[in-house]
Amino acid sequence: MKVLLVSDIESKYIWDYFDRERFKDIELIISCGDLKESYLEFLTTMIRAPLFYVPGNHDKNYIKNPPGGCTNIDNSIVMYKGIRFLGVGGSHKYNDGPFQYTQKGMIKRIKRLKFKLWKNKGFDVLVTHSPGRWLGDGDDLCHQGFVVFNELLEKYSPKFFFHGHQHLNYGNDKRIISYGQTTIINAYNYYIIDI
Repeated sequence: MKVLLVSDIESKYIWDYFDRERFKDIELIISCGDLKESYLEFLTTMIRAPLFYVPGNHDKNYIKNPPGGCTNIDNSIVMYKGIRFLGVGGSHKYNDGPFQYTQKGMIKRIKRLKFKLWKNKGFDVLVTHSPGRWLGDGDDLCHQGFVVFNELLEKYSPKFFFHGHQHLNYGNDKRIISYGQTTIINAYNYYIIDI
């Protein structure tokens, strides 16, 4: 299945110069956060594929105005074409904005998913806004990843982990890294992958 990953900035290549032919094989769109609602609505309408998203730390507008025609997978496991997607939005807490969590707060969120994880026998793809700790994250508080994501990878060995938040122009130029059996992909801007 060909998947379009998007996160953090609206791609001019896609939005301003859209060519349906370039995206005709896309079967699913996944947003890892921090994108305008209108951009997500544009993507799912023009590409004609379902769009799953998790909120980023700049997505407070999603509370009152969620992107139309898109599916919020935050705090849930969604099955699509036989693949289990676990969604966990938000970033490390650095002010009082929504969708921000301490390390302990994120651990509590994951504990609340315990039954869903058991019922679904794990998951195949982890979709988050923030990366795991030391897995493509930053040193500053805002951009630190979550240790509990690393623990999820170690326990369930999903095939993929998609995240955003850490812009590739911040100095971490590795879009793809491996952790155990999991391929981790930074969805910054956009990226197309077969899963």
